[in-house]
Amino acid sequence: FIRAAVEAGVQLIDTAHVYTGGDSEATIGAALSPLPPSCIVATKGGYGGAGHGRPDVLRKEMDESLRRLRTERIQLYYLHRVDPETPIEESLDAIKEYVDRGRIGLVGLSQVDVAQIERARKVVPIAAVQNHYNLSERKYEAVVEYCAAEQIAFVPYYPLHGDGGPALRRIAARHGATPHQIALAWLLRRSPAML
Repeated sequence: FIRAAVEAGVQLIDTAHVYTGGDSEATIGAALSPLPPSCIVATKGGYGGAGHGRPDVLRKEMDESLRRLRTERIQLYYLHRVDPETPIEESLDAIKEYVDRGRIGLVGLSQVDVAQIERARKVVPIAAVQNHYNLSERKYEAVVEYCAAEQIAFVPYYPLHGDGGPALRRIAARHGATPHQIALAWLLRRSPAML
């Protein structure tokens, strides 16, 4: 399925160190090794609360992700969550080590606010932000605007959560589309930064 998706034109595959206990990364690595240049494989580390953003934990997770994905370089690596006990700068210093060594290409952040993005950018360039965002969940409007202004890709996760109510169904019917198609179209028109 993964190979067929890439052959059909999928250009981004998103996973994380914790997804299915690591099986997600391992399956992607087995299917795509060597990783094709036409498709970015993004993964994340540092999820799980206090202590999971410590540099030693992140280094271990990055090494495991590299091994599972069967690659020498992760194209896009996200700090999955900001650790409440570890300053974001310390977490990103560890990730920057891997960028400097050529083991990570681009760096992203997940579930962050504008102040956290600004702090992060003092450590390493930020290429993407992945936050919970959709028609029903708009808590991160300021982040979407910031990303557009700063030319940072905004990657909404759970883009189809929430039902949009009867208004969405009426709009979909009027356009001969499904509610999901309208929700995705709304996201794509919402911001030039939307990926």
